[in-house]
Amino acid sequence: MRVRAEFTSEPFTIGATPAHATAALGIVEQSGLRHEFGPFGTSVWGDSTELIPLLSAVVETVLAQGGTRLTLLVESDE
Repeated sequence: MRVRAEFTSEPFTIGATPAHATAALGIVEQSGLRHEFGPFGTSVWGDSTELIPLLSAVVETVLAQGGTRLTLLVESDE
């Protein structure tokens, strides 16, 4: 099943991208899945068998890098 996920990590900072957001982006980029990174969140598309484990790694990374909240939306493209 094809899915799209969008996530936002907090706390927000003005200016430089926070370490938790940069680390999460690095995990997504390493996956090779199609994605978009923006100032208020990251979107990523792929097969659920690839994307769901990726999201687990993103959650762990955000928390390990000082993130205090991660908001996640997952929806099927089908």
